[in-house]
Amino acid sequence: MVVLLVTGWTWMGPLSLRKAATFGLSFGLTLATVAWATSFATIRARRLLLGLFAGASVVEVVLVSVQAWRGVPSHFNFETALDTGVSMTLAAGGGVLILTTVAFTVAAVVGTRQSTRTMRVAIRFGLIALLAALGAGAAMIARGVVEARTGDPQIAYTTAGALKPLHAVAMHAILVVPVVAWLLDRSALQPGVRMRLVWCTVVTYSALIALAAVDSITGISLLPFP
Repeated sequence: MVVLLVTGWTWMGPLSLRKAATFGLSFGLTLATVAWATSFATIRARRLLLGLFAGASVVEVVLVSVQAWRGVPSHFNFETALDTGVSMTLAAGGGVLILTTVAFTVAAVVGTRQSTRTMRVAIRFGLIALLAALGAGAAMIARGVVEARTGDPQIAYTTAGALKPLHAVAMHAILVVPVVAWLLDRSALQPGVRMRLVWCTVVTYSALIALAAVDSITGISLLPFP
């Protein structure tokens, strides 16, 4: 962010350092939250799964940052062998993230570890929303690759990013909802009240995801996304 402000580097588009900063912030928050949230569920090979999730996150952020510093697009870029390798590695890293999140979600749904009811609901919802976010990311990559391979690469950058609002909003449910549940569990409220408030949070965040989905899919802006 400091480099952006000092140098006046472009803020928008596939060559922006904003993209590297956004990837770093989002992956950092998501990795820290997933590591914390999954500690409340019984998950076999949790350390291995977290290691894979962390490794894929680091690779994604590093490659996006390197390409930004090189002044070339990180995604849908097949101009050189190096750029093709970066694009394909980013896609493979996304696949690792999806597979590990599926494992976390299944474990959270069927797990029997003793955690509060409010936390169980929050973690399950957050992981399912994270899967939806990663699915939107995979759809953007697939669409962009097809456009870049068969048409104008510039079209890939302008069309593939249509799902960004859905991707961004759904990704951070795993951060927001479990934190709300954790705070409620440490309050003086009765268990029934805490549970109702968590479900209200889940419904509200689900509505936000739905609005983001409408914005992404139809192009009708129901919320003031930039």
